[in-house]
Amino acid sequence: MPFREINSKMVEATVRPGAKIFSQRGAMLAYKGDVSFTPNLQGGQGGLASMIGRRVAGEATPLMTVEGSGTVLFGHGGHHIQVIALSGDTLYVEADRLLAFDGTLQQGTMFMGSQGGVMGMVRGQVSGQGLFTTTLKGHGSVAVMAHGGVIEVPITPQRPVHVDPQAYVAHHGDVRNKLSTALGWRDMVGRGSGEAFQLELSGTGAVYVQASEEKL
Repeated sequence: MPFREINSKMVEATVRPGAKIFSQRGAMLAYKGDVSFTPNLQGGQGGLASMIGRRVAGEATPLMTVEGSGTVLFGHGGHHIQVIALSGDTLYVEADRLLAFDGTLQQGTMFMGSQGGVMGMVRGQVSGQGLFTTTLKGHGSVAVMAHGGVIEVPITPQRPVHVDPQAYVAHHGDVRNKLSTALGWRDMVGRGSGEAFQLELSGTGAVYVQASEEKL
């Protein structure tokens, strides 16, 4: 794993010869060694198709390619950072939440309507996130950003997880999502605005939830 958590808002990445790390532009705080930073125009490991997919999705978060030999400190906007390790599965995450990720991961774009049909599209509108989401697949690690810290909640076939769409950060595994309306305590105490929504995730995997309803 190239990332080591320094504190809740900063990670250190080990850059090795012949390997790449992709990071959000402006996320580098400091570095040691012989390290280069190059604007990435190829859409990461996903190549041109991935870049076009993100442009269509409105996910134009610019990336940097980090190469060389040394260590780099990453952080951005004082956001909390969570490092997620992938072992061959796929992480679904909004592009603007990506701080940095292992160059070995295959990057792509998925239309949220294909996971949960129309309700998947509604989820994007309700949460303020795009109808498309970024996918990262393979063996490696990803550093994502969130407000107020992140908790990993396991998803099992016997026990689906319901999440406030505004608190959703990312998920991985063989997971389906659907959006449902529900009248809950937040409406009773004035926290809700209009209809209340819950994002239901079922299957096998995990969902990452932030301790806030703020967008990045």
